[in-house]
Amino acid sequence: MDPRLAHIRTWIFDLDNTLYPASARLFDGVDAKMGAYISERLGVDLAEARRIQKGYFHAHGTTLAGLMADHDVDPHEFLAFVHDIEMDALEENAPLAAAIAKLPGRKIVFTNADTPYATTVLGRLGLSDSFEAIHDIHAMNLAPKPQASAYAGLCAAFDLDPQASLFAEDMARNLKPAKAIGMTTLWVDNGSEQTPDETHEHVDFITHDIRHWLEDILEAA
Repeated sequence: MDPRLAHIRTWIFDLDNTLYPASARLFDGVDAKMGAYISERLGVDLAEARRIQKGYFHAHGTTLAGLMADHDVDPHEFLAFVHDIEMDALEENAPLAAAIAKLPGRKIVFTNADTPYATTVLGRLGLSDSFEAIHDIHAMNLAPKPQASAYAGLCAAFDLDPQASLFAEDMARNLKPAKAIGMTTLWVDNGSEQTPDETHEHVDFITHDIRHWLEDILEAA
C-alpha cells in the first residue's frame, strides 16, 4: 500500500461517473429523463426544463432536492422515473473488482441515487459483492451531497472515523465537506459535469481512472 494511505480503514466510493467512466454516458439517460419529468410536471418546454434542472442541481446539490423544495415532488416517483434507463453501456469490470477486493478495511458506496438503481449499476459492473453497504439518498433523509448532514449521517450510520476514511467522487464540490471533517479525498476527474468556478484545494489525490489509481496505490512500496 502507498504509505500515504496506510492509515485508511474505510474506502468510500461515489457511484455514477466514479465506479464507471463518464465516457460511458450512462448519466446522459438519467439527465434526459429528468428533463422530460420537469417538462411534463411543470408544463414547460424542454429548453426551459433543462434550465430549471441545472439551476436546481447547482443550487441544491441535486435536481430532486430543488423540485422537492419548490414543487413538492414525490422523491420515490421521481427517482423511479429518471432511473428507468438502458444500461447496455456498462460492462463488467473484473480488474476494478479485483482492486477493490485487495483494499484493506471496509468499502461503502455513498450515492445521491437510490439503492435499487445503485444495485443494478453495481451488478452490471460486476461489483455486487464488492461493498459492505450502499448509503443512498433515502439514508441521507433526502438531504444530498454536498450537504454536511449527508456526511455526518454516513459516519454515524457506520461508526466511521473520518480521519481513517477516503472518499472517491467525480464531483469535486462533493469532496469539500468530506475534507472538512478530516477525510482523505480522491477526485475522479474523468469529464463529468462540475460546478462553475470550482476550486480544488480540498482535493488530496486526482485520477482519471479509478481502477488504475487503485492498482497503483496497491503496488506502491
